[in-house]
Amino acid sequence: MDAFSRYSPSIRQYIYQNGWNQLRAIQAAAGDAIFNTDENVLLSASTASGKTEAAFFPIITFMQEDPPTSIGCLYIAPLKALINDQFIRLNDICEESGIPVWHWHGDVSQSRKKKMMKDPSGILQITPESLEAMLLHRHSQIPHLFGDLRFVVIDEIHSFLRGDRGGQALCLIERLSRLAGVNPRRIGLSATIGDTQIVGEYLSAGSGRGTVIPRIQSGGMEWRLSMQHFFTNGAQANEKSAKENKGIDAPESPTDIAPKNADPGIGYIFEHTRGHKCFVFSNSREECEVVTATLRQYCDVKHERDRFLIHHGNLSVSYRESAEDVMKQDDSLVTVCTTSTLELGIDIGRLERAFQIDAPFTVSSFLQRMGRTGRRNAPSEMWFVIREDHAEARALLPETIPWKLLQGIALIQLYLEERWVEPPRTGRLPYSLLYHQTMSTLASGGEMTPAELASRVLSLNYFGNITADDFRVLLHHLISTDHLQQTENGGLILGLAGERIVNNFKFYAVFQENEEYSVRWDSEELGTIVKPPPLNDKIAIAGRVWVVEEVDHNSHVVYCHPVKGIVPAYFGDEPGDIHTKILERMHLLLQQDQIYPYLLKNAVARLTQARDIAARSFLDKKPLIPLGGKMYCLFPWLGSYAFLALERFLRIKCGPVLGLKGFDSKRPYYIQFTMNVSERDFYRVMEEEINKDIDPMTLLYPKEVAVFDKYDDILPEDLTRKGFAMGVLDVKEMKQRVIGWLDNT
Repeated sequence: MDAFSRYSPSIRQYIYQNGWNQLRAIQAAAGDAIFNTDENVLLSASTASGKTEAAFFPIITFMQEDPPTSIGCLYIAPLKALINDQFIRLNDICEESGIPVWHWHGDVSQSRKKKMMKDPSGILQITPESLEAMLLHRHSQIPHLFGDLRFVVIDEIHSFLRGDRGGQALCLIERLSRLAGVNPRRIGLSATIGDTQIVGEYLSAGSGRGTVIPRIQSGGMEWRLSMQHFFTNGAQANEKSAKENKGIDAPESPTDIAPKNADPGIGYIFEHTRGHKCFVFSNSREECEVVTATLRQYCDVKHERDRFLIHHGNLSVSYRESAEDVMKQDDSLVTVCTTSTLELGIDIGRLERAFQIDAPFTVSSFLQRMGRTGRRNAPSEMWFVIREDHAEARALLPETIPWKLLQGIALIQLYLEERWVEPPRTGRLPYSLLYHQTMSTLASGGEMTPAELASRVLSLNYFGNITADDFRVLLHHLISTDHLQQTENGGLILGLAGERIVNNFKFYAVFQENEEYSVRWDSEELGTIVKPPPLNDKIAIAGRVWVVEEVDHNSHVVYCHPVKGIVPAYFGDEPGDIHTKILERMHLLLQQDQIYPYLLKNAVARLTQARDIAARSFLDKKPLIPLGGKMYCLFPWLGSYAFLALERFLRIKCGPVLGLKGFDSKRPYYIQFTMNVSERDFYRVMEEEINKDIDPMTLLYPKEVAVFDKYDDILPEDLTRKGFAMGVLDVKEMKQRVIGWLDNT
């Protein structure tokens, strides 16, 4: 029986009402996997391919045929905005089925939550943080809420693959399943998965089931892709007027439309968003604020209406939702400047173009942002805008390389050539998450013996690399620091220090948060910032500039009023990690002579310049390049974590013999230093050291405690050091790279 025939009458009616003539490939394949097996299912298909319907049509059919006596399906998503969007969508699907759809996060009213608690049924949509809070505060009600749970759907599963948040989600699913006495099937959804087998194993971890990964025959992709390069001022790389570029992507001369010394890259975006519905993606909230404010300045200069909105995680709910609502209007011709907050699958209707400022850190992020456009049968369209300052006349070699241009091209080519996307991060020692789940388990379950606590926590699949001895060390430390307290009976309960952490709402999240201040103007809440400036200084938020009138440090509130201008913003953003595969492809670009069709004239000229520089300096052929005198630069072409290991290997193992000084690292692109030996001696010393057994713990500096994850500063120092050395520093990949150099010298 085909999937359509197997659907319930209400689902078939929904399909008829929407005028569908046939099921999409993903829906037919998902129907077969969900209806005809008892396994977990991973559905990977392009954005707007119908993955949500593919998963929920069979789930709703099962729930109609045999109604569950509790919540029957749990839907976990990374963003509240995505949940809100899918809540409307699922309600439309379930309207005729009689299956209620609930959503649960911080913005949902208490009355709505109480109604669900009274009669748990249907589908519940939730974030990992809200699920953590539910397990913590409603522990005794979990069997009532989820005693007949059949499915867990994890949307945008790729966003959970490379950090503690994904580990938290898996731990929560296991804890909930044990408490409720169920073993629900898991269904993962994503548009950006590379190695589906590895992600399938991740999805199934701890479930006792395998994962079915339907092979979906997809049609050819149609992309409209361009990449342009701009020096922020002065002559451009092709030494010709930008007006000479022909075709859809040709920029106007920004000097015609903006004040003197304006950034031509922003002028390019300003011109080509006019009359279109667009996103402008930045890689940080700071950059997003500056770009928005600059684009609004262009509007002032041109006497045009302000057509730019802003959306990022530090803005208030009202600002974010206003931008989302405007974008959902089909006739809206506005542009939203955003970060990753609008990267995921919120339906904003037909978005014509996405602009990407510089290069994102991952192929996954590029694909997600690209996939925001081209809905409703139009091709996906992304315009990369790469900006860099002119290198000074006396700049050294590494400063003359257009790193962001190379990175952007590498991301695109890796996907076009190999369909490669970043895999899950494995081999970590997640001690920070171990602390978090230990405290949550104890807070929710009450007093436990150390053995009982260990059996509940260490048996969670995500902690498979952590030993009983490590856990014993953790417990002793937490008792000594009053995070835990031992009772007269030998049991464990929360200590006073532990209660202060667990009882704070910020405990629910395992990602690092900065100390934030709410920013207000009259009755409006604008968003949050970190480290507020002194009175009368200026801050940037919501795409505008504000003067600080008052700072209430007790309540963490900044009061301000608006003024014109542009100032830098700071939200505590950290750069993302970059995979070695991307750096290797960047290196290969310098060795090739191919020009890709999406590169516009400025970008072609700048890439050609970079290749010429690389050839003249032998950068394309060897890693160590002399810069003059005793100064050298090492180009490892390694990802962030192997690069970190190499930095430490050079400093700690090789540095004393080589006499390394002036060590300056621009991670993960190059390392600059002076040394007292020749190139030959450099490689000789490296060979001597790399052939020894390298204990990652010896790559830590004396008394160093590397705080990498949220609760690392609470852990015993020995575990924090071990977690960083063994779980973060990629010594294996670093050794392979160094040995490869030695084989070729």
